[in-house]
Amino acid sequence: MDEKQYVIDALSIEESWRVFRIMAEFVDAVEAMSKIRNAVSIFGSARVNPGDKYYQKAERVSFLLAQNGFNVITGGGPGIMEAANKGASEGGGKSVGMNIHLPFEQAPNPYANVRIEYKYFFIRKVIFVKYAVAYVILPGGFGTMDELFEALTLIQTQRIKSFPVILMGSEYWQGLLDWLKNVMLSDEKILPADFDLIQVIDSPEEAVKHIKKYVIV
Repeated sequence: MDEKQYVIDALSIEESWRVFRIMAEFVDAVEAMSKIRNAVSIFGSARVNPGDKYYQKAERVSFLLAQNGFNVITGGGPGIMEAANKGASEGGGKSVGMNIHLPFEQAPNPYANVRIEYKYFFIRKVIFVKYAVAYVILPGGFGTMDELFEALTLIQTQRIKSFPVILMGSEYWQGLLDWLKNVMLSDEKILPADFDLIQVIDSPEEAVKHIKKYVIV
């Protein structure tokens, strides 16, 4: 066997084992989440501190969700994720932190009472959707936008059952909503009905009230 063929065979074996690692990570995640019911996935920036108003909103909405019989799922890291895990834990609910291995920012927070570690982003994204009855999206960056549009796409294309998608922080989201309306909708890239998939709610109390209209705990 020449050196080139040896390298090709080695790479093929490595790819085959990667499939098994992916399967194992899926199995571990499903095993950990199989008993979690009525969970709300909460997203937002890792780059906010406890003095930030959105940190406080995330903590408050998660506390109220837990008090009303819901559980909370986050990415398990700092910032908004930490706030949501903290609120859910203090409210007496399951506080799930789904931590992803990253070279920066993503140290797990101490408030999750159910913890899952991920290597693969796409597996974590599947679990976020599969076990959620609602999404609450607070201000964040690329990762937050990724989760938002992933959910909207799956609901729009009827790949998953429709559930509440709440944007919290109207002043933060208004520019995006204006662009969706003035560019995407005007250019007929989306339909007017697609806006019905999004609710903009600033109050944690109103957010919980809205979710309860769609989900019986």
